[in-house]
Amino acid sequence: MILIHTPNPKEVDAYLALFRAARPQRRFIALDDQADLSQVSQLIAWGPPEGLLSRLPRLQAIFALGAGVDKLLSRPDLSPATPIYRLLDGGMAAQMTEYIRYGVLGYQRNMDVYRRQQAAGQWRMLAPRLPGEVSVGILGLGEIGSAVARALAHDGYLVSGWSRSPKRIHNVHSLHGESGLEKLLERNQVVACVLPSTPETRGLLNGERLSLMQPGSMLINAGRGDLLDQRALLALLDNGHIRCAQLDVFAEEPLPADHPFWRHPAVTMTPHIAAITLRERAVEQICAGLDRLERGLPADGLVRRDDGY
Repeated sequence: MILIHTPNPKEVDAYLALFRAARPQRRFIALDDQADLSQVSQLIAWGPPEGLLSRLPRLQAIFALGAGVDKLLSRPDLSPATPIYRLLDGGMAAQMTEYIRYGVLGYQRNMDVYRRQQAAGQWRMLAPRLPGEVSVGILGLGEIGSAVARALAHDGYLVSGWSRSPKRIHNVHSLHGESGLEKLLERNQVVACVLPSTPETRGLLNGERLSLMQPGSMLINAGRGDLLDQRALLALLDNGHIRCAQLDVFAEEPLPADHPFWRHPAVTMTPHIAAITLRERAVEQICAGLDRLERGLPADGLVRRDDGY
């Protein structure tokens, strides 16, 4: 028996229909089906309610309906013996590429400056730049970050990327370690973050590191909100050291109504929509994982708990 749960009942219904159509020989249930939870062997979920995991004594595996698993790993009712599988893509890489391309292109074409000029009633043309004149650094070279880096390099931008260990990506300069992080921040006009939330990445972009960014640069954060010191970023935006920011994730979501980011002329905000799980792709990937586990084979996306992803 396989339990499906998300906080949105309509979304649960949609997933139930897709999973039942994809694997009619399996039994998929929702939390409100009055089923015997002691018979549940797998959980497919996003944001399961507190205490649910301890009510599943036969739970053999959890499939997360997303790439981030930081909140799941912090659960007190999660057994250390239960394997967790995350989505490696689920249609998110293409969306993330679009989101970061939008920010980089806007920076290249000075759209943030033109928006401010419009608000001030100014008519002033700025010199154009080609992609090869704009350097972009990607923080995080996993499945999604690598796809973003390759796409931007194909577009003609000067791309470098930072990760825990060295990576080999065509036309992308790979950096790693503390010194590599500093070099990436210092050398690039746009820094785009797609890192997950782990013990090593939380607070990574603090005031000291943000100050290493080039004067007049841009920050894009589409990773996790706890990676970034929001107060430090605000100060650097106010004094003009960082020219603009495109932010999709925040330390507190929804962002409080009185937060300065809402009205800041140098900030573009979106409500955590940079890369949303596409149901059909997620169902396809999870069903493949269920099939492999049934045959005694390893499934893709196994979370390394020590790494946090």
